[in-house]
Amino acid sequence: MKKIIALLIFTFLFENAVAQTSDYQLSSHILDISKGIPASGVTIQLEKMNEKTNTWYIVEQKVTDSNGRITDFLKKSDANFGIYKLTYFTKAYFEKQKITSFYPFIEVVFEISDYGHYHVPITLSAYGYSTYRGN
Repeated sequence: MKKIIALLIFTFLFENAVAQTSDYQLSSHILDISKGIPASGVTIQLEKMNEKTNTWYIVEQKVTDSNGRITDFLKKSDANFGIYKLTYFTKAYFEKQKITSFYPFIEVVFEISDYGHYHVPITLSAYGYSTYRGN
């Protein structure tokens, strides 16, 4: 009987913990390909274009975690259609390592046109980068 009660309590707590997590539509990841490791501690700024005025406004700014990731841009419950820009502030990342970098920052512009998940990763080195739509 005690095992059943413990199981019910665990199930209740687990379901409530899961129900409290939010689902996000946009994520990013930076992999430093010169070292083969994630780029942690990089500031990434998300902006959205006002298509009527062709100006950008800041949505939010976050810092990559120890795995080089930001997983919680744009709550999925919101209507997020539009043109966005992610700015990766890479200069400080390389300066911490005493490495000269050609790119002080990298801007990636993309459009969200549906309710699907958008993952925008970059592979990075001091003198080059690449990006694509991941999953």
